[in-house]
Amino acid sequence: MKATYLGIEKKKARWGWVFVTPAVLLFLLFSFYPMLNALFNTFFNMKLLSLKAPKFVGLKNYTYILHSKDFWNSAKATLIFTFGAFVPLTIFSMILALAVTSRKKSGRTIQLILYSPAILSSVVAALIWILIFDPRGLGNTVVNFTLGSPGIDHQWLTDPVMLRLCTSTIYVWKYVGYFTIIFVTGIAKVPTSVIEAATIDGARKHQIIHRIIFPLIKPTTVMVSIVAMLSCLKSFSTQYLFTQRGAPLEPINVITLNIYNTAMRDLNISRACVMSVLLFLIMMGLTLIRLKSSEKDSVSY
Repeated sequence: MKATYLGIEKKKARWGWVFVTPAVLLFLLFSFYPMLNALFNTFFNMKLLSLKAPKFVGLKNYTYILHSKDFWNSAKATLIFTFGAFVPLTIFSMILALAVTSRKKSGRTIQLILYSPAILSSVVAALIWILIFDPRGLGNTVVNFTLGSPGIDHQWLTDPVMLRLCTSTIYVWKYVGYFTIIFVTGIAKVPTSVIEAATIDGARKHQIIHRIIFPLIKPTTVMVSIVAMLSCLKSFSTQYLFTQRGAPLEPINVITLNIYNTAMRDLNISRACVMSVLLFLIMMGLTLIRLKSSEKDSVSY
């Protein structure tokens, strides 16, 4: 009997490998190999259209990038954008999730409306908001109507502060519905018996949210915060389209945009790969810090 059971388990394991192998091969070919190739290229002086053999330069590319004011400006722009989008994205999605779960009848419809911007591509979302932020667009019209100041251009796409605010706003608008649904799923997993017991004991609604729901959805909060943070660090298309429409580069020259310009405009593959490696290390470091901080006060039920 035991031998039969072991034989069945071995067959299941073999079929498991059969189903997993295509995904593993695709990952190795299109993700793992490009990562290793990028790391390898950082030690050579490679030009995109050059016919000369790459020359080994060791750590010179790393030294150049780490002493480059342009790279540190990109790091600053990336952190400003990430903080400006990641914090409101996490907070608003949690608040909206609590509001949605409190409504039993129209909750599904609200989730659908909130999620609808997420189905748009980043390019389409950026183009929509570029039209809104145009001097003759809806942004100036609404603000001027509200403030009673007709004809004033609020320089959404030229002032550095407004430009950073606009790019963060677009990202929050596009993804808040996606993360709201994740929070709704996490809140739905909280046992109703725990909430009912707290209600019977006289706990008020804000106490239930603060002392029961928030601690019990901590795994969901950690996941959302990590995914949102990594998505913000990888943002590219919004900043790229804004600069193509005449917006100043420096305030929104995030690392991903700098990588693109270094590789495609300056034709320097090696330095672009160095910035890619550094961005990967930044993302990995911030993820580990977030996971480490979440382990200190884990909650279970």
